[in-house]
Amino acid sequence: MNNSSMKVHKSVIYWLLSGCFLIFIMVIVGGITRLTHSGLSIANYQLIAGTIPPLNAEEWQAAFDLYKQYPEYQKINHKMNLEEFKDIFFWEWIHRVIGRVIGLVFIIPFIYFLIKKRLSAKTIRLCLGLMSLGALQGFLGWFMVKSGLVDRPDVSHYRLAMHLTTAFLTFAATFWVALGLIYPGGQLNKNLWSKWGGWVKAAYGLLVIQIIWGAFVAGLDAGWLHNHWPFMNDGLWMHESVTQELNPTWKNFVEGKSGVQFVHRTLAYIVVLLIGRVAYLGLKHGTTLQHRRLAYGILAGVGVQFLLGVLTLLWQVPLFLGLAHQVMAFVLLALMTLTWHRFKYAQAN
Repeated sequence: MNNSSMKVHKSVIYWLLSGCFLIFIMVIVGGITRLTHSGLSIANYQLIAGTIPPLNAEEWQAAFDLYKQYPEYQKINHKMNLEEFKDIFFWEWIHRVIGRVIGLVFIIPFIYFLIKKRLSAKTIRLCLGLMSLGALQGFLGWFMVKSGLVDRPDVSHYRLAMHLTTAFLTFAATFWVALGLIYPGGQLNKNLWSKWGGWVKAAYGLLVIQIIWGAFVAGLDAGWLHNHWPFMNDGLWMHESVTQELNPTWKNFVEGKSGVQFVHRTLAYIVVLLIGRVAYLGLKHGTTLQHRRLAYGILAGVGVQFLLGVLTLLWQVPLFLGLAHQVMAFVLLALMTLTWHRFKYAQAN
């Protein structure tokens, strides 16, 4: 790490890394919200007033009565009492509050740094892009919730995937901008990148695709069937239900529970192989101790993530394992982002 750069950009770097940390917390709470089926407990959106939860019995009853008007209560939770409603309300409320906090953490310091002229023109453009991603993320959150308030008492798995993937990519983009300030003036390491760049792009791209299919699995509750490994039911690599649930056949792989799970578990092997290849090339061609550490880091990360995925499947998605699997996907994306940056650019002297 360049110490002189840290001194000059210290406050800006800490600001960006704080945003990364809050997005990480947001993803954790979002995972709990999804796994506890709390996401549809607040059926309206109030930017300011919604920050304050119900404070008395009358307000709690009004919130509960609003929830009763929508399909999740009418079709699934019609026996729920007020105390049980408070439990699911809490997770959705804290999820939304963290979203508001992230918005303030990005906007207020940005204005301050603009006034103090702490940001270069390039950094200003990048930060505006990050805040646009954050605004999109907030919109997609409400867009997702709305899909579960009409007929089907569950959110669209497509909208869930958009919401979750945008959070991951917003984090990655914010982390990348921070890395550019931590390691400024780096020149493209042409020799190393020519041997390694294509593989890391492929691994990174497939990891993002795997995250999308993971969201499909979550949105369709597809983790609660075919709870066997390495084969699906009946000792089959591809169970017959994979292609027979929906017509036309291709829809099974994006909308069918068996098909979506099959894609996710198959992609897992390819992700392991690609990241393993990236790690191997990093160890073979890396020129610094940091390169070797990152190679071992991504190898360990993908191994842990694969193991968590298998255990989550075998144990039928207990809360702690489902959450750990999602969090580890986030950590793995962070490791891959850091690895990409540090292998692509030579450290400034």
